[in-house]
Amino acid sequence: MLVATFALAACENAKGLGNSGGNAYAPDARVAGEDSVDGLIVGHRLMEAGEYELALKAYLRAAAEDGISVDTLSAMGSANLYLGRLGQAERLLRQAVEDDPTFAPAWNNLGVVLMETGNVGEAVRVFKIAFGADSGKSDSIRENLNLALSKQENIAYDGEEEKAEFALMRRGRGDYLLLGTR
Repeated sequence: MLVATFALAACENAKGLGNSGGNAYAPDARVAGEDSVDGLIVGHRLMEAGEYELALKAYLRAAAEDGISVDTLSAMGSANLYLGRLGQAERLLRQAVEDDPTFAPAWNNLGVVLMETGNVGEAVRVFKIAFGADSGKSDSIRENLNLALSKQENIAYDGEEEKAEFALMRRGRGDYLLLGTR
C-alpha cells in the first residue's frame, strides 16, 4: 500500500501524457503552442544534401500531417526516382499529374522516369506537356525535352546506330503486314 501511495504521488506532478519538460518524463516532440517545421521544406533540403531516404521520410511526414497534395506526391516521386525506385516514382508522379495537370515539375520528373525506363516516345510527349505547363520558363525542362527529342531521333541498339529496314507483306485483299528486319 505504501508503494502505491508513492507511485500516485509521482504521477500527480506529471501533467498527464503531454509533458513539456521539467520533470523525469521525456518532453513532447513538439513544444506546446509552436508549429513544427514543414516536412516539405525539410525534405527539399535533404534532397539538396543527397539524403534521399531521409527526404522521403520527411515527405511522408508532411503527407501525414498536412494530407496528400500534388506537392507531396511529386516530392515523394522525385525521392523515389533518386533512390532508383522507378516503378514507385512513376506511380506517384502519374497520380500527381492526374491530380493537377498544370504542375510542370511533376510532368518533368515523370519524363525523367520514362527516359530512365526506356520509354523515349512517351517521355517526349510528357516533356512537351511540362514545357507547355511551364510556358517555356525553365531551362531544365527545355534541356530535358531537347535531350529526349535527340534521343528519339537517334535511337541506337547495342551502342551502334543501325537503320531498320521495313517490308510490306500482302495478306489478302488490301490487308498488309509491316515487317521489320535488321
